[in-house]
Amino acid sequence: MNIAVISVTQQGRSCAEHITSALSDMHSVTRYCFYKYSDTDTRPFRDIRILTAEIFHRFDALIFLGAVGIAVRAIAGSVSSKESDPAVLVLDHKGKFVIPILSGHLGGANRLAEIIAQTLHAIPVITTATDIRGAFSPDSFAKANRLLCSDLSAAKEIAAAVLRGEPIGFRSDYPYENLPDSLSLSEDTRLGICVSEHPQDKPFPLTLHLLPKNLVLGIGCKRGVSAEQIAAQIKDANIPLERICAAATIHLKADEQGLLEFCTMHQIPLFTYTPDQLMAIDGTFSKSDFVYEITGTDNVCERSAVLHSRGTLLIPKFSGNGVTLAVAQQPILLDFERNIL
Repeated sequence: MNIAVISVTQQGRSCAEHITSALSDMHSVTRYCFYKYSDTDTRPFRDIRILTAEIFHRFDALIFLGAVGIAVRAIAGSVSSKESDPAVLVLDHKGKFVIPILSGHLGGANRLAEIIAQTLHAIPVITTATDIRGAFSPDSFAKANRLLCSDLSAAKEIAAAVLRGEPIGFRSDYPYENLPDSLSLSEDTRLGICVSEHPQDKPFPLTLHLLPKNLVLGIGCKRGVSAEQIAAQIKDANIPLERICAAATIHLKADEQGLLEFCTMHQIPLFTYTPDQLMAIDGTFSKSDFVYEITGTDNVCERSAVLHSRGTLLIPKFSGNGVTLAVAQQPILLDFERNIL
């Protein structure tokens, strides 16, 4: 996660340092501090509302050190939708309580609160109904298993039905484990969850469809290709952009500006590999002597997609506009007890 930690007092800055130190091993953390108490490792600010408006959509999570009311007023003008809003948490400046106030499930605020609480020996103040009762939460399950939630109103209705004790059906095209008692494999229920790459699958009268985000985009391109050309080629190949979890290519393209811009624009992490790593992958791939002479591997897009995904090739090499694309599918094992950010 890309996390911003915002403090307004001297004590809050000390607590922010502790949080940053604990989270930095796994996440990218930036500290912001009120200018009177800033240090060389912080970015100073004078108006917390102006700062929050500037960074609200640039981070996956915002952690405020101070009063809840200050944080609420700071984010009020930026809040729009639980689909896109970042996780927002508040800690008192002594670090005794950790309170998620926005995007508890889909944004991961509740889980982040638990992690911070463990680090600071603090008390997480979780207020969402499913968490209080230890009940199954469809949006938490989706978040933890990298599933795209198609209908937040359906997710809300299913969460309410779980709390009422109403049976919820479940169907998946992928293997799973630790199915909770509140879900049933019967399709003879009013409400249900379907995990499938086919959005048209609606096995229940009210179906929450969860789409796996497990496609790896393998890409090769000519020098100087633009982000727009890459996006156009993806569209021409009918690759579902929302399902791409990573892009992969050869080391030679690590500084390709158009590719970097495309990945930044769509928040897709880019991974690069050496020719030897690509050639070591077993499988049947299209081959090019010309590409081999230039790069040291006979195929960039297919090999890089399969290498990074550790799965199977789903869409073979597709070329045009100076761009070659391929897509591989990561294997999936759904786990109802998985709990990650």
